Amino acid sequence: MSLLCLAPILTQHEIAPRHFLLTFRAPAMAKVAQPGQFVHVRCGDTLDPLLRRPLSLHGIDRTKGTLTLLYRVVGKGTARLSRMQPGEALDVIGPLGRGFSLSLPFGQVVNEAVVVGGGIGVAPLLPLIEALLNQGSQVTVLLGARSADGLLGLKAFEQTGARVEIATDDGSLGVKGNVADLLKNWLTRGTVLPAGSGCVYACGPAPMLRTIWQMCAAHQIPLQVSLEERMGCGVGACLACVCRVTRTDEGKNKEISDDNNVKSSLALAADSDWKYARVCVEGPVFWGEEVLLDE
Repeated sequence: MSLLCLAPILTQHEIAPRHFLLTFRAPAMAKVAQPGQFVHVRCGDTLDPLLRRPLSLHGIDRTKGTLTLLYRVVGKGTARLSRMQPGEALDVIGPLGRGFSLSLPFGQVVNEAVVVGGGIGVAPLLPLIEALLNQGSQVTVLLGARSADGLLGLKAFEQTGARVEIATDDGSLGVKGNVADLLKNWLTRGTVLPAGSGCVYACGPAPMLRTIWQMCAAHQIPLQVSLEERMGCGVGACLACVCRVTRTDEGKNKEISDDNNVKSSLALAADSDWKYARVCVEGPVFWGEEVLLDE
């Protein structure tokens, strides 16, 4: 269930150059929000910028009825958003999309998890870690950035009580290298997730996700990935954020349909073994075995 509301901004501050943490009050939205979902935010009161911006939920507090966003200023829309002040109303739609699963596809609860985040990809991971810990899962968090200054929200991750390991490209903190290297080191140390009850979760740039997908496939470890894609409408109508996923037992040449069974224009070749999925609706979270990350 998604909602549209004008939510009062409670706090906003810059936690790193061009990176902001914004908290707003939306009790009905916070009540139903799940880790891995996002909201669609209007960044101005004019037609410029025209489109809303999709922002991951970095914090979900159902008791206080608040949601927190961690975002990076990359253009006119997010620059406008960064100038909004506490007390102003945030025009927001959400929660949207498919979030993380705390269970494996066959229903077994995830008992041990490795959560991997690179750069701004850490944004949707904090609620996931909290949810995993609340259900009794053992959680190891692997975080990566170019330098120590670029590690976003590190204190908040450490305060969850999960084990946190760090990689930086310049070696200024933790292991020198990227976060995929950190996962590789973690696996080569002989650390093995329990068969049938362990899972890796990851969010970050596509090259990072491809590398992690390859490692998890080689070790036969279940993987969930949160994709970072440009979105237009956020509700599956504009088809701007499609990605390729594997075709299962559906008939060949079947067209993609939205939740109301409205056919899109994305007809597939009869011999295709893949189809398109909308990241904003069928994602942004996918199982590693279903989304095609090899190209």
